[in-house]
Amino acid sequence: MRLRGFTVAAIAVTMALTACSAPEDESEERAREDSDRAAAGEAPDAITIGWNQPYYSYNDDTSDGNATANSIINYMLRGNLFYYDENQALVRDESLGTFEKTSDDPLTVEYTVADDAAWSDGTPIDATDLLLQFVGTSGNLNTIDASDDVGNLGGEVYFNSSSPGLPLVTELPELSNDNKTLTLVYSEPFADWEVALDFGVPAHVTAMKALGIDDPQAAKDALVDAVQSNDKAALSSLAEFWNTGYDFTALPDDELLHLSSGAYELTDYVEGEYLTLTANPDYTGELPASINEVTVTYSDDPLAQVQQLQNGELDLFGPQATTDVLEALEAVDQAEVDTGVEGTYEHVDLVMDNGGPFDPATYGGDAETARQVRQAFLTAYPRQDIVDTLIKPINPDAEVRNSFLVTPGSPSYEAVSEASGMEEAYGDGDSEAAAQILAEAGVEGPIDVRFLIPADNQRRSDQFDIVQPKLADAGFNLIADRRGTWGEDLGSGTYDAVSFGWQSTSTAVTESQATFYTGGLNNLIGYSNPEVDDLFDELAVTTDEGEQEDIQGQIDAILTEDAIGSTVFQFPSVEAYNKNVIGNVTSAPLNPTIFYGYWNWTGPETE
Repeated sequence: MRLRGFTVAAIAVTMALTACSAPEDESEERAREDSDRAAAGEAPDAITIGWNQPYYSYNDDTSDGNATANSIINYMLRGNLFYYDENQALVRDESLGTFEKTSDDPLTVEYTVADDAAWSDGTPIDATDLLLQFVGTSGNLNTIDASDDVGNLGGEVYFNSSSPGLPLVTELPELSNDNKTLTLVYSEPFADWEVALDFGVPAHVTAMKALGIDDPQAAKDALVDAVQSNDKAALSSLAEFWNTGYDFTALPDDELLHLSSGAYELTDYVEGEYLTLTANPDYTGELPASINEVTVTYSDDPLAQVQQLQNGELDLFGPQATTDVLEALEAVDQAEVDTGVEGTYEHVDLVMDNGGPFDPATYGGDAETARQVRQAFLTAYPRQDIVDTLIKPINPDAEVRNSFLVTPGSPSYEAVSEASGMEEAYGDGDSEAAAQILAEAGVEGPIDVRFLIPADNQRRSDQFDIVQPKLADAGFNLIADRRGTWGEDLGSGTYDAVSFGWQSTSTAVTESQATFYTGGLNNLIGYSNPEVDDLFDELAVTTDEGEQEDIQGQIDAILTEDAIGSTVFQFPSVEAYNKNVIGNVTSAPLNPTIFYGYWNWTGPETE
């Protein structure tokens, strides 16, 4: 999952959705034009990129819209104050504005919007846009903790998002007289202040739609008034629209729902099939489109995408890496293939609040028995077998990941993973030890476990085939629950265990908070531990790197002891593109992966 900056990584899931290519009659003409451009050493006028899940929300800061499928498109539609490069370094983009820390005590950060910044409908971008993003992601004006129906709040205020840092800004941000500067004053230090706030959806559109105001400036004024006067009725309407008003699965008739402030505009979208981005003619920023038109087609079948690349229907795609896909790509003459490691990691989740085998309620509220059952499951889970069988053929250096919070290769990984105790606690899949834990808990098998699997994801099916016999030997009866809607069902409580990937979008130390914090945006298993919550709160206000590492190790150790699940491996990455059409393609390990560096794309590279 993605969230810009302070939010947790968007869920890196592969949804099973049917998709088609862009119209064939246009692709033949385009191929001829691109051939002429390539011969002249020029970048193509248009390219087609393959992806696995269709876009469905212009607001990827909500809990529901927080997905990589949305963030990769919004990355090209909307300008941001910063991004991460291919080396995971934070880079500031001052096209729309700047920000600076003006004080350490109290921590004060000042954001200034560029004078010429504007949305594609001509409305100026100003501090009101940042104010809405602060209100939406901080939750500071919410009157309820959560809402099952975010589209009908009944007069309550609930912006469906979360942030580990912005709640520390307990006073309303200050707006300058010219409405170009917004100032945040934190009540405590915040380690990740640089990535705490960025631009989101347009304030004027949100207020126009939510409050029934036609004039953009009048709408922004009304939004500011509602925030500053804490007008509950107006804020409830603003929250409802912010939560759901930007969701769509085909091109809306109303262009206000997908305005551009970045290099591209959304010009076409056929539901479930493809969308088209066209260079924004009014963009004057630092990251302009190098290719005029980008069409993104959708398919959940990577082998079909390999065939499309060979046929000239795709120019770039980043499939889930399997040996079958790599072997197929090797047979495509025009394919340039790069492999590496993604910022996404595979993990297994055990649901703790659904009345299933891992829920204390199943054992009369006995939390320790439920914990032992979870511990037995994880002790038998063959993480090393999965890595050896499925990942090492693609990345020979692959290893089991042993930290919930820290990515392998980062400076603190060795210390935090050792502190976690995960390797010692879970081992390499010991069915006998797991059975002994169940016996000590007084729980007899076989224990039925509904294991959620995406219907058409080969690697996840292969994982299940490796896991099932090991768990059977330990006393667990794994039931394959294959669903085409599995991504939508995550967090529904209708399964007991699931394995999927979390994608990192930043290097912020607080990035994982929403996954493990009580009621966190990405807490899909019903986990709650006050000690973990307190440590995350402490981590958020700790700026010393050594102390951060120590706190992360403590959190990791508690998560391991509580047996909430386990990390398994870091995703191997595969990026493939047509070297006869496009060049200078560099994928980034963090979101937006293959869409990173669109401003650098060129024509074919010559030797």
